[in-house]
Amino acid sequence: MEILVQVLGPIEVTDTEGRPVAVGSRRRREVLGRLVAAGGRAVPLAVLVGDLWEDPPPTAAGTVRTFVGELRRALEPDRLPRTRSRVIDTVGTGYALRIPRTHVDAHRFEDALRAARDAPGGRVAGALGEALSWWQGEPYADLDASPWLEPERARLTELHRQAVELRARAALDLGHGASLVPELEAFAATHPWREHAWALLSRALYQAGRQVDALASLRAARTRLLDRFGLASVDGLDHLERDILQHAPHLTAAPRAEDRLRLLTRTEATGTYTRLRSMSTVAGAAAVTGGTNLVLAQEQRAAAVAEAERTADPDLTARVIAAYDVPTVWTRADDPVRSASLVATTRRTLHRLGPGAPPALRARLLATCGLEHRGTRDRWAAEAAAEAERLARELHDPGVLALALNARFVQSFQHPGRTGERDGIADELIALSTRHDLPAFEILGHLIKIQVCAARGDAETSQRHITAAERLATVHETPLVHVLTAAARTMRLAETANDPAEAAHAYRTLATDLAGAGMPGMKAGFLPLALLSLRLRHRRPAPTDPGLDWGPHRPWAQPLLDLARGNLAAARHAAATLPTPPADHLYDALWAVSAHTALLLHDASLATQAHDALSPLRGEIAGGATAMITFGPVDDILSALEQQLARR
Repeated sequence: MEILVQVLGPIEVTDTEGRPVAVGSRRRREVLGRLVAAGGRAVPLAVLVGDLWEDPPPTAAGTVRTFVGELRRALEPDRLPRTRSRVIDTVGTGYALRIPRTHVDAHRFEDALRAARDAPGGRVAGALGEALSWWQGEPYADLDASPWLEPERARLTELHRQAVELRARAALDLGHGASLVPELEAFAATHPWREHAWALLSRALYQAGRQVDALASLRAARTRLLDRFGLASVDGLDHLERDILQHAPHLTAAPRAEDRLRLLTRTEATGTYTRLRSMSTVAGAAAVTGGTNLVLAQEQRAAAVAEAERTADPDLTARVIAAYDVPTVWTRADDPVRSASLVATTRRTLHRLGPGAPPALRARLLATCGLEHRGTRDRWAAEAAAEAERLARELHDPGVLALALNARFVQSFQHPGRTGERDGIADELIALSTRHDLPAFEILGHLIKIQVCAARGDAETSQRHITAAERLATVHETPLVHVLTAAARTMRLAETANDPAEAAHAYRTLATDLAGAGMPGMKAGFLPLALLSLRLRHRRPAPTDPGLDWGPHRPWAQPLLDLARGNLAAARHAAATLPTPPADHLYDALWAVSAHTALLLHDASLATQAHDALSPLRGEIAGGATAMITFGPVDDILSALEQQLARR
């Protein structure tokens, strides 16, 4: 019997014919709901116990096992005794729900929303209208509040709001605003703090031929935002009011509905300085949402900077460059050519401005050099980051200091063994951002902490920062963060799961999420490297699936791929020509791969090189700095290398 699970409302289970399946008491439904919230990942028994009881009784573990057994019998009435469950799988000491994502309404809704973000404009409204119809009330409505449930409810509720807004925007782009007015009036009244809600309502009123009501709605929204949240001016509402007064063409059917960002619309009529700086500013605001927005935002920033430099005005160029204020957590550029061009422009601009440039502007440009020229061992890039930090501290400017600390973070990978330095940077970023309301950099601080904890094998502290990052991401609408925290959880699963197949499945799911995150510098070659880490830790040959794209990691994997195919000569040749890993997040991971190659080939020269490279990382986890993959403790790898070298 196949089952369908609904959690967008009270928890309900039916078969594919719509007949209800009784799953029992509230506690049993909570266990089922907790497994649904895990998204197919295993939930350890200890976690289930902690989630079900604030003060667990001595019998709690046995009770959970009983609940799971009863759920299995309810969901698989035809399963023979003592045969493995196909619905609730035992994974190590925990359990994982094994049903297709299309059979869980919450998962189906998330996938529909993700697909709609990248779909042609004409199909978005219909697709999201259907997806929103699956909601029957508050998620997990029949469960009491609990520490695991509240963040999950908040996450799903935020996705619902985003879907409502995205569907409305798509319908407005098609000129269907009149029919949306009642729905958007209720939505804006229920969510008065969401600027987008008021903007959508006003545009719908305009399309309904109610220009006066549209303007009145905007002015009322501005008053509410000022009275309740202290927002003296909300640019989005100001621009929309101007556009309504001028009967701007884009307020009706959009001529380019596929360009979801539509970043230039509001600045085309302004002067060059305002237009170009706005292009960069709005691109920065869009970039933190990830996905297609991030890709388009980076393209728009590059276009704005290039056009600014063509004006031959170094001050304008500098301010356009500096207006893009987006944190960077990964040391491989998404587009190396574009990054190199931006760095070249920034360095030329610094030279043209000379030493008399305003210190804050100079610091931002230096930080940009440090941020964009990452993953190298070029001393001048590290010096640029250090100079930016010095200027920022002298200025006592928290925004500039946060950017400079970010630059110092990415440059810290020039040399191994600087986890402690990154830990200190993260602490300062969190404290600084909390004091001065810099949420994007506060999130960055927590993400760096997650990486530090992963490198040190500190799962407990990592979980606290994962929770904090996800809370901030939900409030400030930065969904990319959830992909990165899912990566940290997957790495933890890889460390603890007895069955590598479970971790491999989780990595494949994560790779799918990364594919839509708009970060090719992180995605490229990730999945095969992650699968290789599992294979090596479980003493299995490298994965030779021809469908795996190793991307930039192929040179280091090639000897192991040759060995897996039985070609010893090719493996030795590939090992003899291995390059030095880049100075980035994957430095120790790639050296761990080379260490395994040296051990399997009994290659003393490569073993010595790997030993020297990994020695500064004693006490850490190889690959842990990524908070994504693990090749196990560095000490274990060093010990194996030392033993082999001692035998020669």
